Amino acid sequence: MQRRNWLRGMGSAGLALASDHLQIQFVVAREQSRLPGFGRAKSVVVVVASGGQSQLETWDPRPEAPSQIRGAFDSIQTSVPGTIVCEHLPRLAQLADRYAIVKSMSHDDLDHGSALYLALTGYYHARLSSNPPPRETDHPFYGCVLEQQRPATRFLRSSVLINGPALVPWEPGPGQYAGLLGRQYDSLMIGDVTTDHSAIPGLEGQEGLSIRRQSSRQRLLAELQPGRPFAAPAVRDMQTLYDQAFGMLDRPAARRALDLNSEPASVRDRYGRHRAGQACLLARRLVQAEVPLVTVIWNHSNRGQDRSPDDLEQHGWDTHNDIFDVMGKSLLPRFDQSFSALLEDLDQRGLLDSTLVICMGEFGRAPLVALERNFAGASPGRKHWAAVYSIVFAGAGVQRGITVGAADRHAAYPVSAKYGPWDVTATIFHALGIDSGRHFHDIANRPYLISTGQPISMLYGSPEPNLTQ
Repeated sequence: MQRRNWLRGMGSAGLALASDHLQIQFVVAREQSRLPGFGRAKSVVVVVASGGQSQLETWDPRPEAPSQIRGAFDSIQTSVPGTIVCEHLPRLAQLADRYAIVKSMSHDDLDHGSALYLALTGYYHARLSSNPPPRETDHPFYGCVLEQQRPATRFLRSSVLINGPALVPWEPGPGQYAGLLGRQYDSLMIGDVTTDHSAIPGLEGQEGLSIRRQSSRQRLLAELQPGRPFAAPAVRDMQTLYDQAFGMLDRPAARRALDLNSEPASVRDRYGRHRAGQACLLARRLVQAEVPLVTVIWNHSNRGQDRSPDDLEQHGWDTHNDIFDVMGKSLLPRFDQSFSALLEDLDQRGLLDSTLVICMGEFGRAPLVALERNFAGASPGRKHWAAVYSIVFAGAGVQRGITVGAADRHAAYPVSAKYGPWDVTATIFHALGIDSGRHFHDIANRPYLISTGQPISMLYGSPEPNLTQ
């Protein structure tokens, strides 16, 4: 065969393969858009129980198991017949007819840093079961992907992360940033919202500074800055922050949404006057402001009780030891108060029908209660466990009061279809009306799939789809 004919043939074959690939993508996207729940959410709120929330002490207790598996807590009946939760979740027990529990989450990563990365990106880290620092080459946080795919219109950003960054346990963990997308797509990150009148200090207008003078200052700053394409990365990042700050000053509605002091004292008390509680309240306010994606880091340190056992704000879900003391005294009562307040408040305001709410950790805890000598604490706890754990969904078309998947009699391994963080990511984008099988592009214009998973259609009362047919 002549070289020209061979190239012509290979080119035709390549075009045919590309056409087939695009056709498959189109069919998959069309089938996904037909699944229930597609585009039902105007907003998504994700509450991240950083540190590994124990399935046995929350959503999937085992009252009939031996004490070394069952643990020290009893279980209570919920508003859904046959569904039980931990005794320390009485408010959430009464709201069980408003959410769904997925009890067969499972993956293969066993350390906080890389597992948090997996939970927040839907992709395994290159260093499995490790605690790596954030890198510019990381896969982006799902909120940053949304920033690129659906830029903000009404609010400054499409994605807001509250009570962050998540510390693992003392340094920020990977997966919370834009990574290979570039810093311009970072989510708006808000820290401790209990320390100031506004969630972001400094947004109040300065006395005597008119809009005209502010605009003049902004123009002067632009003239003094080097051209963005030719600036050093650190300078470009600072320019991005300046742009965001001016954007916030130009949006009075955004400033009002961030002002927790405008809430009645009774509402603030209902959520709890602690970091996680007020973060959940701010999440509800941002839903009202039509922010598409809000992520709440439940506890900023996953194991702060090691250094500050008496400071309840520092307690995290990484309960290697003292699990029943820490969970019974601080974690579960606060969680029950604030997460129930969020669900109840959204529902009473008519917002839950258009808001998907998710509560998840990066993994669960081991079924065996034991003392670990290498960790602080004097009483037993539970080790990391990723083979099975539970998460919760509510709103935006999710069927109320159902259970998806199941674990074995010790809540140790799935006995049904398994789901992973990649499926959670797919469900988030699916709910927002974005095909999770489409691509986003990094700073070098290389394509990446939004998710390798599929939306959890059983949450909407449908059987799992077979998109390969």
